[in-house]
Amino acid sequence: MKGFARLVLLVLVSGALFFGCSSSSQTVGEKSSGLPTFYKEISPFSVTDSVGILYKLPFQGGFNVPRPQFADMDGDGDPDMFIQEETGRIKHFENVGISGVPHFEWRSDAYKDLDIGEWYRVVDLDNDGDMDILTEERFSYVRYYRNEGDRLDARFVMVVDTLLDATGTPIFADRQNIPQIVDIDCDGLLDLFIGRVTGTITHYESVGYDDDRIPRFRFVTDRWEDIEIVGQNVSLHGANTMNFADIDNDDDLDLFWGDFFEAGVLLIRNQGSCGAPSLRSEPIGFPLNNRVQTSGYNAPVVLDLDMDGDLDMVFGVLGGAFNANSTTRDNLYYLEQTEPDHFEVNSMRFVNDLDAGSESVVKLADLDGDGDLDLILANKIEPSNQKTSLMFVFENTGTKEKAAFTYKETVDLTNTYHQTPAIADLDGDGDLDMLVGKWNKEIAYFNNSGSATSYNFEEVNPVYEVLSRGQNAVPALVDIDADGDLDLFVGEASGSMNYYINNGSAQQAQFELISDTYLDIDTGRRSFPTFADLDKDGDYDMILGTELEGLLLYLNKGTAQVADFQLFGNFGVDVQVLSAPEFADIDADGDLDLFVGGSSGGIIFYRNGK
Repeated sequence: MKGFARLVLLVLVSGALFFGCSSSSQTVGEKSSGLPTFYKEISPFSVTDSVGILYKLPFQGGFNVPRPQFADMDGDGDPDMFIQEETGRIKHFENVGISGVPHFEWRSDAYKDLDIGEWYRVVDLDNDGDMDILTEERFSYVRYYRNEGDRLDARFVMVVDTLLDATGTPIFADRQNIPQIVDIDCDGLLDLFIGRVTGTITHYESVGYDDDRIPRFRFVTDRWEDIEIVGQNVSLHGANTMNFADIDNDDDLDLFWGDFFEAGVLLIRNQGSCGAPSLRSEPIGFPLNNRVQTSGYNAPVVLDLDMDGDLDMVFGVLGGAFNANSTTRDNLYYLEQTEPDHFEVNSMRFVNDLDAGSESVVKLADLDGDGDLDLILANKIEPSNQKTSLMFVFENTGTKEKAAFTYKETVDLTNTYHQTPAIADLDGDGDLDMLVGKWNKEIAYFNNSGSATSYNFEEVNPVYEVLSRGQNAVPALVDIDADGDLDLFVGEASGSMNYYINNGSAQQAQFELISDTYLDIDTGRRSFPTFADLDKDGDYDMILGTELEGLLLYLNKGTAQVADFQLFGNFGVDVQVLSAPEFADIDADGDLDLFVGGSSGGIIFYRNGK
């Protein structure tokens, strides 16, 4: 319980900042397939933490490496929030609040469907009053999306896929670094700064535009201001991010730097002037009153978020040299400036969502026998105790028609990584037992020595089954031959599938391995099986989560007694890497809704629209 208390206590957001949601629809297959349509929802029902605080965006999906930026993209006078979590796309949260009281609503996981590679920068590049976007062009060049809409309604067009300097040479920007564009010398022209893994900064100066209004930059130096950032705790430098802002109100821009080998954010003060910048002072830890320490590689943004006349900071923790596993949950900081040069950590989870850390697994089961489904959220490695993984249990305190989840307890059953549960009555006594897959080849068996209304899981056999090969055992229990007992399928890291038939009974299972290469399935890496009758023909279909291929649907063209799985294709919903699906009728309307875990540690929810 202690580990989870840390999770829920640190996600609190200031009462002045609010988050909301929106919905989007995504379709599975063609209408002629008889398959349902699923609609993504961020806040479909309430979820409450251990101290009674509601998660504002519970099913946003979590963050591991958030790269935030803010810009007024709709011309309403307040900053909207953009966060890159995955390669190639940007999440969009619209600010629909009032001045000084931001209220962010989720709008999209793929803003304008822009392909952004490994980084992006929002900037008015053509000086027309609306925001354009620079992104990474694979590999390590610069792509330019011009806003050909206006400040009220952005419409982006890729102008060039490789930005050239004044001599016609492609500008190289290391893909692991996030550059910055500002007018550093107040001459009305933008300067381009690109951090290098050597800890130095390359400076390009704008020389205006060509005939197509494409900016041209002149190379100035590879050692701007002779800056060379070296990690203060280690004599190394590496991947980096930067941001400029006038933090001391002296009318010139100071530099903020995040580095792979730096646990905090560094500040280099501009001791010159607006027209003659000088940033040759020693880097100092920020904030001055209480230096923030993380796992490193922090991506800062400095802005007046609460519009009180001074600058605040939001930074994402990308995970550097200081144990990235420790910040897979607490990784989006909001630092509020409460008085000059004094910053308080307002939140470590600025977007307040369910987040177990990384590689989440979600299960739904009636653990307390009250007729509704409870929620279990498991992780790969627990950030606050990296010797194990954990399961967080949320009791359904609502009804079977209208769920409401409240944190109940934290469970550490096997003290190992990748605890992946399969929950069912394995001994026919009317309560739910559990098989738990582990990071290695093993599956443990836990008997419920309690009752259907008060569970108590006790380990019967820590090595109940062992994969013949592979690791990351992911068990799934289903009566695939309709003989009244549960059979066992196990996914694994290699992407293949294992099938065990139950030659025992509903009261005493005896699993026999039939195939460790079932149907010759090979998802490339990681197979995560679950079963559901999606086409409502009376037999179980198979859905596989994968590392990179999304959800794969195998329709059962056989019968309930003799399965014949045939690959239908991609399930057609937007999921994360390392997707882990779970189907359940959460609203008791007779159809199955979809919950999906994944690499970022949270949960994505899709309601079945039939």
